[in-house]
Amino acid sequence: MAHFAATVESKLPQSEAFAYMADFANTQLWDPGVRSATRVGDQPIGVGTAFEIVARFVGRDVPLRYTIVEFDAPRLIVLEANGKAFAARDAVTVEASGDGSSVHYDARLAFNGIGRLFEPVMQVLFARTGARAIVGMRSALNP
Repeated sequence: MAHFAATVESKLPQSEAFAYMADFANTQLWDPGVRSATRVGDQPIGVGTAFEIVARFVGRDVPLRYTIVEFDAPRLIVLEANGKAFAARDAVTVEASGDGSSVHYDARLAFNGIGRLFEPVMQVLFARTGARAIVGMRSALNP
């Protein structure tokens, strides 16, 4: 399983940082590995809300549908996506911190079948992708 986790300090209060991160369509604004991201439907964001994401990974565009599986505003959101080669689980925890907030992002990729043989290489690539995303997240959460 490839894993990436990081914490970003934000000037935004907890509720605003949470709302921004919970709208996973925003990933295209802060993650350079995301080509496009759109919310499916117009219902309020919560458990069951889905997002169509096209991520660039290892030189390929990978379409994924992320669905919110846990939602505890303004503290926790967990999204899952299942692709042909892997399953993704992204968890975002937001806590109040002084006048702002602390945003912890934890992403995991579990590879299927023969893909498991390449997990050590995928871990390195996932770490690089995550590090670039965190730079964008830090900028987005500190306007």
